[in-house]
Amino acid sequence: MLHSSLPIALYILGVTALLGACLGSFLHCAAWRHTHGEQVWRGRSHCPACGHTLGAAELVPVLSWLALGGKCRWCKAPISAKYPAAEGVCALVAVSVVVRWDVSWQAAEYLVLGCILFFLSLVDLETMELPGAPMAAAAVSWLLFLPAHPQPWERLAGGLAGGLALGGGMLAVALMADRVLGRESMGGGDIKLLALLGLYFGPAQGLLLLILSCVVGLALAFAMGAKDRPFPFGPAIALAAWPVALFGEQAVGWYLNLF
Repeated sequence: MLHSSLPIALYILGVTALLGACLGSFLHCAAWRHTHGEQVWRGRSHCPACGHTLGAAELVPVLSWLALGGKCRWCKAPISAKYPAAEGVCALVAVSVVVRWDVSWQAAEYLVLGCILFFLSLVDLETMELPGAPMAAAAVSWLLFLPAHPQPWERLAGGLAGGLALGGGMLAVALMADRVLGRESMGGGDIKLLALLGLYFGPAQGLLLLILSCVVGLALAFAMGAKDRPFPFGPAIALAAWPVALFGEQAVGWYLNLF
């Protein structure tokens, strides 16, 4: 895209933003259905208050929420600002991925990962749990995209090392912390998520991810007022994965060149 003319580049980014917003709308709906015991893949979108089926004009990302004044057209119940926020965040993530990797297999790989991380974050915020099926899907996606990389065997070895380092290392730390504190210090889903991202980032960038996750997690705990109680760590990991995916390789290279 860097070699494209400005109109073509803007067109690609516009389509990407629209696609990202639509994905955000779907993922938020899917997470809501998952946490409320509804079928994710069946049934049309409906108002969570009155259950009225929504029409096409009520499903335009961001614009429908603004046009309706943040209320259901039928029962006038407030519609959470989480909906347009989710659509805007996904649009931003999609655009950043395409800016970083252009229209490529690598961009597609990280868009799939981003969608799964976003879904997991929404579920974790509501239930304090990270479902295993989406993480398994992300691992399968990593395997499927391996042949598209210039050095697939090197990425395979680095990914397995990263997954083992992050997952195994955090499991050992969590077990020791559990014994010292006398309670569970980290959920098993968080450890699995770190192991999954170790596949994508390898050991060096995985360490950067872990550091950023702790920083974001502390900020999230403070914002949620969760000083002395458990809080969802999955969203912190997912949020930290965004800059690591975009700039982790350059950041690690810069750090190593200091020595």
